[in-house]
Amino acid sequence: MVNPFGLRIVQALKLKGIEYEAIDEDLSNKSALLVNYNPVYKKVPVLVHNGNPISESLVILEYINETWKHNPILPEDPFERARERFWAKFNNEKVKDLRFLFHQEGKERKEAMAASVENLKFVEEELKGKKFFGGEKVGLADLVLGWLANLIDTWPPHDKMIIKYHAFYDKYHPAK
Repeated sequence: MVNPFGLRIVQALKLKGIEYEAIDEDLSNKSALLVNYNPVYKKVPVLVHNGNPISESLVILEYINETWKHNPILPEDPFERARERFWAKFNNEKVKDLRFLFHQEGKERKEAMAASVENLKFVEEELKGKKFFGGEKVGLADLVLGWLANLIDTWPPHDKMIIKYHAFYDKYHPAK
């Protein structure tokens, strides 16, 4: 299973043209290296730059943006930066990784599914008429929500995202 949080970092580094070394981690048997670099949470991703570890994907993305100024992932305008951060936070708190939805059963699954669909409608509405959250350029919010593209294979037209999600869900979780 691809880790969507690590994928954010890989995509940002590639957008910036930064060479990196990725180390795969078995999260069921965490390495001493991971525990050393992230002793608080003991989870991925961790970016080590100049010998200093940075953890938590949103923090790492902001660090990448501030460290390598070319191809910025946050706009210069404070309002537009705030909007990107809002949608990134919205993903982490409301959309999350829909794959975990499939581990729920019965009423709990139905309620979670309804909430997920409702939250995806907000995302669809925000993207209406735009290629990316920031307009014509990939930004922080796109990187954070990018796991949806990995999950669903390709982004459908924005007004079809909910329909494709339902089809994906039905494919992998047919009614019992």
